Amino acid sequence: MTYDLADPLLLVLLVPVCAAGLLALIPGYRVSARVNVAASFATLLAALGLLAERPEAGRFLFVDDLSIVFILLNSLVGFTTSLFSAGYIAHELDKGRLTPRHLRFYHAMYQFMMFGMNLALISSSIGLMWVAVEIATLTTVLMVGIYRTHEALEAAWKYFILGSVGIALALFGTILVYMAARPVIGEGHDAMAWPLLIGRVAEFDPALLNVAFIFLLLGYGTKVGLAPVHAWLPDAHAEGPTPISAVLSGLLLNVALYALLRFKMLMAASPGALAPGPLMVTMGLGSLIFAAFMLYRRRDIKRMFAYSSIEHMGIIVFAFGMGGALANFAGLLHMVAHSLTKSAIFFAVGHVAQVTGTQKIAEIRGLTTSHPRLGWGLVLGVVAIAGLPPLGIFMSEFLLVTSTFSRAPLLALLLAAGLLLALGALLWRLGGLAFGPPAPGLAPLGASCLPMYAHLGLVAMAGLYLPPPLVRWFQSVAALLG
Repeated sequence: MTYDLADPLLLVLLVPVCAAGLLALIPGYRVSARVNVAASFATLLAALGLLAERPEAGRFLFVDDLSIVFILLNSLVGFTTSLFSAGYIAHELDKGRLTPRHLRFYHAMYQFMMFGMNLALISSSIGLMWVAVEIATLTTVLMVGIYRTHEALEAAWKYFILGSVGIALALFGTILVYMAARPVIGEGHDAMAWPLLIGRVAEFDPALLNVAFIFLLLGYGTKVGLAPVHAWLPDAHAEGPTPISAVLSGLLLNVALYALLRFKMLMAASPGALAPGPLMVTMGLGSLIFAAFMLYRRRDIKRMFAYSSIEHMGIIVFAFGMGGALANFAGLLHMVAHSLTKSAIFFAVGHVAQVTGTQKIAEIRGLTTSHPRLGWGLVLGVVAIAGLPPLGIFMSEFLLVTSTFSRAPLLALLLAAGLLLALGALLWRLGGLAFGPPAPGLAPLGASCLPMYAHLGLVAMAGLYLPPPLVRWFQSVAALLG
């Protein structure tokens, strides 16, 4: 297959990588921020083009229904986060926390990060997918430490070390899959090409696949933020710029989840291999319950929502581990709703930290009185992420609990207990943050809340009405996942 430069499959890669090169040369903040937004919007348009034109699988790139769900979500949140970032980073520049040199680096790395994530989502080679996940990881490591404070550098270093361990485990698992495929498919690129792997996996050595999946689950599970390999995530969220916190929770965790789902599909198609579901259910449920308890102990608002991300990625992995049409549908819906809601919450948290000058929960209060647009946006975001009706996350959690109860009632009870624990912690914290007398000496809100409310509006729509074409699309993806 030959690629046309106007092919949307190529454009979702070419736009961000070319924009990254351009942004590395642009010195002015205002121009670079606008270029960053324009490039992110162009990438979103290219991703939407994949709905109208489905390119055939090539040697290195391919798309199916599963990858298009992820690439559209990635491009949408990447665009809205670039809008939020423009105002947020301008404030950081005015306060002297960042310099123009830092900002040139920041914008270039933002687009290069988008390139890495998009490449991972449309790679037809499991080896190239691993490289792309590593590219996305390294760029976010550099951005987490951009403030150059002791805490930021420590968080970036911790992220780098633990992320490197995870990606090394994932590499070893990928090599084992290649070794299982080589006797059947032959040496070289073909033994790593996804369309060939999924077509002939029944002929692979199941013992090698079993060992490979253990390493892949731990390796990519580190990137997903699953307990007990989650330790990098709270520090990275707390110390990095808030737009990067939004990207980490809303996008990068999903990219690692996508890689894990690809290998789960491979295992499910091998009749002699172990069932991947029980392992995923165990890690997902453990992450949910662990994070739910940890929410009660957080004193930093960004760390609290970082643990909320661990909780929700646990729910999503649990759903895909359960498998079946309804649980997979619930997992997809939950993934989309979580990405939109959590990024909206981090948009709100970024503004909150700037108007209050702190991330300490005890020092933030009365936001609905002092900054109504911001405060009520945060209230809506927390209500949504806590799983209260009628918002999208409530719908996905309801579908998951009912699906699980019909097949494994004990697991459903544990799942419901974890959800209620997290609900209690979030509502307890919300009372002080949003209501009561505000703290003195607050700065005015000088940025737009449009990206936050746009995300929350989509989440509200997902809970009230899902268009039939979207339901059919998610059902086809759920069937693909097995």
